[in-house]
Amino acid sequence: MKAVALKAEPRTSLGKQPAGRLRRSGSVPGVVYGAEHKPQLVQLNEHDLVQFLKGHTSEHFLLDLEVTGCPPCKALIKEIQRHSVSHRIVHVDLNAISMTRKLRIEVPVKLVGEPVGVAQQGGVVDHMLRSVLVECLPSDIPEQFVLDIAALNVGERLTVANVAVDKAKINVLSAADLSIVAVAAPRAEEEVAPTAAEGAAAAEPEVLTAKKPEEGEEGAAPAGKEAAGKDAGKKEAGKAAAPAADAAKKGAEAPKKK
Repeated sequence: MKAVALKAEPRTSLGKQPAGRLRRSGSVPGVVYGAEHKPQLVQLNEHDLVQFLKGHTSEHFLLDLEVTGCPPCKALIKEIQRHSVSHRIVHVDLNAISMTRKLRIEVPVKLVGEPVGVAQQGGVVDHMLRSVLVECLPSDIPEQFVLDIAALNVGERLTVANVAVDKAKINVLSAADLSIVAVAAPRAEEEVAPTAAEGAAAAEPEVLTAKKPEEGEEGAAPAGKEAAGKDAGKKEAGKAAAPAADAAKKGAEAPKKK
């Protein structure tokens, strides 16, 4: 890894209020840690730092750190803290390092290509491991590992063992069988939960109606015959009432004797 230059200024104020004033002025507070000297308070220009980070795919890269009034040193960015809402950089931790001493560092994994299992089989990519832990000299730190996943079918995966490294320079510490990426089968659609109204309707007891007697059962008359019997009864009642009505009418019309 080629070192890139980063400039910083020393600072003497410590605490939330001075740090807040520093951020409002366009600078970012930071600390340089090192095994050979005490932690040093520094400040970096926010705009320059943002532009500096844009040119790199990872935050883990080798720096030629130049702090005004101090001898230059090699360093690594240990941590960048960002605001939870605005995502602006609020603090930077740097580690001064020795170029002759091996160190352990997480190297990010970048996936390239579209898997066959996604393009032709409807699967989905599951990126499980985002970085791999390695041990090496600072000059041998890779900025990232690139993993080609184009040949993966549904149900297949790639592990740490599939990461190509120069074993003469880099010792991989992550377990070889750890899954980095897999192509999973498409997930089935989830069942839609019933609404409150549907749930209430399902909870209501079933209403049972009385069984209607069927044709041919004992004590049950067929619907057609029963209706015919009622009509016949009405006709007979009409015939019986007709003579009585006629007699009453004649009696009313007969002339009275003088």
